[in-house]
Amino acid sequence: MGDKVAAIEAMQSSGVPCVPGSDGGLGTDDKQNIATANKIGFPIIIKASGGGGGRGMQVVEKESDLLAAIELAKTEGQSFFGNPEVYMEKFLTTPRHVEIQILADEHGNVVHLGERDCSMQRRHQKVVEEAPAPGVTPELRHKIGSVCTDACKAINYRGAGTFEFLFENNAFYFIEMNTRVQVEHPVTEMITGVDIVREQILIADGQKLSLTQEAVKIKGFSIECRINAEDPNNFMPSPGKITQFHAAGGLGVRVDSHVYNGYSVPPHYDSMIGKLITFADTRLGAIIKMQNALDEMVIDGIKTNIPLQARIMADETFRKGGMNIHYLEKMLGEHCSAL
Repeated sequence: MGDKVAAIEAMQSSGVPCVPGSDGGLGTDDKQNIATANKIGFPIIIKASGGGGGRGMQVVEKESDLLAAIELAKTEGQSFFGNPEVYMEKFLTTPRHVEIQILADEHGNVVHLGERDCSMQRRHQKVVEEAPAPGVTPELRHKIGSVCTDACKAINYRGAGTFEFLFENNAFYFIEMNTRVQVEHPVTEMITGVDIVREQILIADGQKLSLTQEAVKIKGFSIECRINAEDPNNFMPSPGKITQFHAAGGLGVRVDSHVYNGYSVPPHYDSMIGKLITFADTRLGAIIKMQNALDEMVIDGIKTNIPLQARIMADETFRKGGMNIHYLEKMLGEHCSAL
């Protein structure tokens, strides 16, 4: 499931709805690739089979740009992931990013823990995540959750995993499966009370899941802000020594981070240095609590994206919920990746 082409093929065989695409990796026949793109219909997106984190993806609006985009995606796939294979999908213009968390053991037990909305993205990289997703009804949650658990049983999946979907016009389209615990798993833990990391360890030890689907209850709302060591205006990385660090606290506030006073942020890795998570009975309550937590959090000596996160929390469209994956770039006045 770590290979996106193989994952899509497996999901199609298991009855999971997928984005229309090339149904496999692209070959070297330029005419065939052009024909495939025209059959799908522009705009399309080229993706690296081994990609992730927003890398190895190229949006193509017209046929004349297709072949160059394929070559660029191949180069990025080889450079970042050691795999030059790419595939093609229809590019949905206004989707949300909604994902389903699952847990599966080797004894045939599979549960889903509901959904997360990760639509606040910049250049395909998540900035804010929340659970449950605004507008997803309990009936729709049960329907797509059951599709995911059935698929896990069909492929004999074991471990924690996430089915990622594009969600548009109340329909789900599978895009990939992450076969690991994700950065945004805390928001699911907060609304279900399930320790996902603990369950994964038990699964790896050959034990049964400690919960059933009937025991999973969604309660309240949770939001996560990724805290990055970067300039909040131009997003350039900001490595250096943290001269003062104070984590936000209080009821319904969680901080996951490895940093401390005197910690030196290296320039060699991803810029994320922490996660700030809040929980409340209502979504607005979680947002307000996040605003207070962002105000309380202190990270001196380097630049961080805390001002950006505060701006997002105050944004009226975000407060209403249900934004598509291009909204943040629009809010920032950037050239939207859909164009």
